[in-house]
Order: sequence, then structure tokens, then C-alpha cells
Amino acid sequence: MKEPMQKSELGTLRMGVSACLLGARVRFDGGHKQNRFILDMLGQHFEFVPFCPEVAIGLGTPRDTIRLVGREDSPRAVGSRNPDLDVTDALRDYSRKTAQELDGLCGFILKKDSPSCGMERVRIYNDKSMPHRNGVGLFAREVIKANPLLPVEEEGRLNDPALRENFINRVFVYARWRALRQQGLTKAGLIAFHARHKLTLMAHSPQGYRELGPMLARLDDVSLEELGDQYISRLMELLKTHASRKRHVNVLQHLLGYLRKCVDSSARADLVDVIDAYRRGDYPLVVPVTLLQHHFRRNPHPYVSQQVYLNPHPRELMLRNAL
Repeated sequence: MKEPMQKSELGTLRMGVSACLLGARVRFDGGHKQNRFILDMLGQHFEFVPFCPEVAIGLGTPRDTIRLVGREDSPRAVGSRNPDLDVTDALRDYSRKTAQELDGLCGFILKKDSPSCGMERVRIYNDKSMPHRNGVGLFAREVIKANPLLPVEEEGRLNDPALRENFINRVFVYARWRALRQQGLTKAGLIAFHARHKLTLMAHSPQGYRELGPMLARLDDVSLEELGDQYISRLMELLKTHASRKRHVNVLQHLLGYLRKCVDSSARADLVDVIDAYRRGDYPLVVPVTLLQHHFRRNPHPYVSQQVYLNPHPRELMLRNAL
């Protein structure tokens, strides 16, 4: 039985998902591609908003398959067996209209390889019917184009622990940003948001952190709205860079520095050993993070307590257990 959705401190978090991944029988063969991680794990924390562009434009189930043909930058969607079936204009019109109406979402998970929903490496056939994996589904293209800040991922790539954690991390950063904007953007709020994400950003891009700090120093020189747009655009782009083991170690050692005067030499030695074991690949990231959380619960630090790095997403998702 599916667990009830847990209430987030950010309110209801809505995630767009290709409908077939949720078990809807909307595939060309009348079937589905139900994904248990999405349903069982993410379903406890997100309200899903399903989409199936092909059904939405009137294609039935089951139906003849369609495929992309022509140029990479502007392919056409035609019938695989009947090239006279051309749904390009209908699919593009629906996709463009729908992509403009996704403001309430904090993320989107698409079906891989789909001529409508595939995010990357979708087959495009040339005039000799030879496929090349360099396409983007028509619906996916419009979603990404119209919503450049929105974290978007394919369900197949979520099988990779690093890609999965990176995506969900960006989803929650974006959700926090949306919450900040809904409250009303202020100079103090923008600076506090940046401060809360310092260690997270350092794990992804130390250079990016050094870049964003001076950007916020221009608060008195440009409009707050303009600077806020520039800031979040750059932040979300930087967070696409995967946090490496080496950069995680640097952040963990940075956190250890806040405990040097609070814990005895034996506890410090244990922390150093655990961080070093993570550096060697003996432990997953969750081990040093959990030990640091334990010590900061006993020795609260005002700066560390505001950082999202130690709790970037619900621990029930166990995203750091395989990193």
C-alpha cells in the first residue's frame, strides 16, 4: 500500500511526470511504464501532475507509433509505419501552450526515448530511415525552453545514484526559491537564501560560490528583481555540476572545523577517520554526514544550523546512501 504523502515545510510540492511512469495505460501499446521509485519513494513527498502529450492531442491507446524525422533542431513527428500521419503541429501547439502553464511545479520527470517526452538521445531518422540518437522530444523541448529554472530529468537517468541525488537536490533548492518569491523577495531574504546554500554550492562549485558572492554585493546598484533573476539562473545552472567526492570531503572538513572546540580529541579523531574513509570510498556520504549531524545536535552552531547541506532533502529518500 502506498504511504500517504508527507507534508513538507515548503507546503505541497508538485512534480510533473510523464503519465505512463505513474502507471497510466497511455503507451502506444496500451500499456504503461510504471516506475516504483517515483511512485513509492517520491510519491511520499510530492503531488504528481501527470502529462501525456500524445494522448492529449487525440492519439488513442493503443495506437500506431510515431517517430522523429528530419533535422535535429526542428524534427517532425510522423507515423513510424505511415509517414502520412504527421502530428508535428498538433504536438508542438499543445507542448508550447502546456509548457507556459507549469509555474506551480518544482520539477519534472520525463519518459526516456519518447519522441514527445525524451529529454536527450531520442532517435531522429534521416531521409534514408537511419536513426541517430541526437534528438529531444517535442514536448520535452518546449518544457525546457519555457522553464529554464525548472529541474528536469529522465526516469532512466534516475537509476544512477549521483544523477538521482543531483536532481532531487535541485528540486528542493528550486522549491525553496519559489517559497522565497511567494513570500516577497527582499534584500535580506536573498542574502539569507544565499547564506543557507553556501556549503551546498561549495560541494558543487567552489568557484561558483566565489562568483555569486560578489554578484550579491551589487544589491544597491541594480534592481532587486533583476538581480534575483540573475542569481537564481546562475545558481540553478551551477547546481547541475555534480558534487564530487573531493568537494564533499572539503565541505565535511569545513564543518568539522566548527566542532573543534566543542568535542574532545577522541570524537574529533573519529570524525577525521570517518571522513577519510569516505574519501577512500569505504563509506557512503550518509555516514560522515550522520555523524556530523549527531555532534551538531549535541553542540548546536547558529551558522551550521541554517545550512541546508546536512539536510538537503528528506532522509527517507536515502539519496546519500549510495554516494
